[in-house]
Amino acid sequence: MSETSIKHKSESPKTLNISILTCSDSKYLSLKRGEEINDVSGNLIEELIKKAGYNVYQRIILPDNLVLIKEKVKEILYSKDVDAIIITGGTGITKKDVTIEAIKELIEKELPGFGELFRKLSYEKIGSAAILTRALAGVAKSKAIFCLPGSPEAVKLAVSSLIIPELPHIVKHARE
Repeated sequence: MSETSIKHKSESPKTLNISILTCSDSKYLSLKRGEEINDVSGNLIEELIKKAGYNVYQRIILPDNLVLIKEKVKEILYSKDVDAIIITGGTGITKKDVTIEAIKELIEKELPGFGELFRKLSYEKIGSAAILTRALAGVAKSKAIFCLPGSPEAVKLAVSSLIIPELPHIVKHARE
C-alpha cells in the first residue's frame, strides 16, 4: 500500500452509519402481508457490517420499482445520520432489475473499479456467469453507495473483500 493510501486510511472516519436496502418484490409483498421475511442477503450485510465495527442505521425492504427505489435513496442521501448505503438485489438483467437504473441517476461520481474488481473476483468463483452482474458503486451527497446482487455469495464477496476494507477511505473522500 502506498504512503498516500496509508495516510488517507489513517485519517478516515472510524465510526460509520450504514443504511441497508433490499430490493425484492417477493420480500416486499411478504412485508406488506405481515409475514416473516427471510432476507438472507440483507441479514448477511448487517452481520458483516457490525462485525467490522460499523453501525447499521436502518434496514429497508423495497419492491423492484425504479421510482420507489430512487425516492427512498434520495431521502437517505439527505439524511445527516447516514454515511453509506448498501443495496442488495435488482442488479441483474431481467426487466424487473431496475436498481442500477434508479441509482445511476443519483450518483455524482461513479467508482468503476468496484464493479470491475467485483466481476473479476466473481469470475474466479463462478466463471463466465460473472458477466451477468451490473454491480455498481459511487458517491452522492457525500455518501458512498453500493449496489450488489441479491445472492448471499455475491454479497459476502463484495462486502468482505471490497466494501469493508475501503469504506472509511471512500467516505473520507466523498466528504471532501
